[in-house]
Amino acid sequence: MSSLFPWSSTKIALLVLGMTTAIISPIVISSPALSQTTVPSTTPSTTPSPTSTVNLSDVSSDYWARPFIQVLAENNVISGFPDGSFRPNQPVTRAEFAALIQKAFGNQNRVRQLSPGGFSDVPAGYWAASAIQSAYETGFLAGYPGNVFRPNQQIPRVQGIVALSNGLGLSGGDTSTLSTYYTDASAIPDYAVGSVAAATQGNLVVNYPDVKQLNPQQSLTRAEAAALLYQALARQGRVQPIASNLPASQYVVAGTPGGTQTGTDIVSLAASSTSFTTLTSLLKTSGLADVLQQAGPYTVFAPTDQAFAALPAATLQQLQQPENRDALIKILRYHVVPGAVTASQLSAGELRTDEGTPVNIQIDTANNQVGVNNARVLQADVKASNGIIHAINQVLIPADVNISQLNQPPTGNTDGTTDTTVGRATRGGRSYIGVAGNIGLSGSDTALSDGNFAVISKVGLTRNISVRPSVLFGDDTIFLVPLTLDFSPQAGAEVGQRTFAISPYVGAGVAIEANLDTDFGLLLTGGVDVPLGTRFTLTGAVNAAFMDETDVGLLFGLGYNF
Repeated sequence: MSSLFPWSSTKIALLVLGMTTAIISPIVISSPALSQTTVPSTTPSTTPSPTSTVNLSDVSSDYWARPFIQVLAENNVISGFPDGSFRPNQPVTRAEFAALIQKAFGNQNRVRQLSPGGFSDVPAGYWAASAIQSAYETGFLAGYPGNVFRPNQQIPRVQGIVALSNGLGLSGGDTSTLSTYYTDASAIPDYAVGSVAAATQGNLVVNYPDVKQLNPQQSLTRAEAAALLYQALARQGRVQPIASNLPASQYVVAGTPGGTQTGTDIVSLAASSTSFTTLTSLLKTSGLADVLQQAGPYTVFAPTDQAFAALPAATLQQLQQPENRDALIKILRYHVVPGAVTASQLSAGELRTDEGTPVNIQIDTANNQVGVNNARVLQADVKASNGIIHAINQVLIPADVNISQLNQPPTGNTDGTTDTTVGRATRGGRSYIGVAGNIGLSGSDTALSDGNFAVISKVGLTRNISVRPSVLFGDDTIFLVPLTLDFSPQAGAEVGQRTFAISPYVGAGVAIEANLDTDFGLLLTGGVDVPLGTRFTLTGAVNAAFMDETDVGLLFGLGYNF
């Protein structure tokens, strides 16, 4: 056997001692960032922008439909023209409206199939052929008698409202009340009365400049199309209802009370939205709802229901268990920033949260987007009476919270004893099995002292203890069976825009050399696990086996979590 470094036993002992000390000390690795040390507390204006700035030359800050247009542009549902304009008053054709529907509702389930050959006036190579087929098959748009679609015809407002009402499957509107909402209700075509009533009840209709004037046969403009699409997406909970402090809210026909947000506190505002039901529930469970109903002001980066649904299975249920209340509070406070900070006041760099750990703000001026750690702001500057809400598409997890361990059943018994469950997660992370490579540092007695391939594992036993059997293959194959003390995750490393927690461990056990005369020796080990998500864990360790000679090796591997 050969070794890279012919070290003495004293040096080896110092190496192991040094590695152990480093492992159990707090580990903080961070990338350079611009520091934002103070949080602006200035209350925003009464008409904040709902998203970061969209550079459309003919959509001014006080244009009536700007809040609708801005959010849809941020979400790539609509876009401007090459000259930087939006042309909000330009009429929309049926083909163009189909393209908008495909952008906004492209993942909607098909409810019917277009006949082979499609519409006679929509050639296979027509620019909007795919969009027209999609809008037809998802139930939004229909053709005319004679199997024609009339793609270049300007679409009337009433057709746009009917299309969205049908596509969303709205029904149940009271047709007898239409005259109470619209002074020109008698101009609504017979075929559209039921759909318009349903759309009115669902708060889809937006009338500018007179909220009581429907103008059903008037051509739909690009600004009006944006407003209707926004309301339809809000109905599905994919964007936030337009805030009541915005002038645009006065043009939404409120068929159902609560169709626009009321200027109230952060918690009540979240509770009134169909997008924040999970967040509202967790705030109440944690006891933070009372805090966020106080004067503040506060800024909340609010994950949507879809963001919470993307967490690993059972995480939400575990977060609501009493034994995980501290972790829940820590996660929720990580979404709260003292002061009222609007999107325009955010700057790139670190922003300290109420939890104490900063989040990293990214400003993408090219794409008009604001990022928070790995999350993206879906809608900014939703004004509450005691602060600001920014809706985001991912849940923010502090680096020292390991949510994978929340997926396990509660540990410990009522009498204070500890349960032993083979294969459970420890406080350092989940159990795993994987492969690794070994780098020999000293000795020449076993495979540990040479460069070799290894199979590794971690098998959790209790919250703090795990066994980590591994085997290193070589001329003198060796089995390592240490029992380790697993520490809680430390503040982690930032790679790009992602933060990784680091979970140290130290332990001792037995090393078994598998040859003709099997030999046993003391094993000392220390290392770190880096959870890469719910499926994989990166691991590294230094191992010292005291056999006939003292063999030392560095092990680096990747485990698959179970």
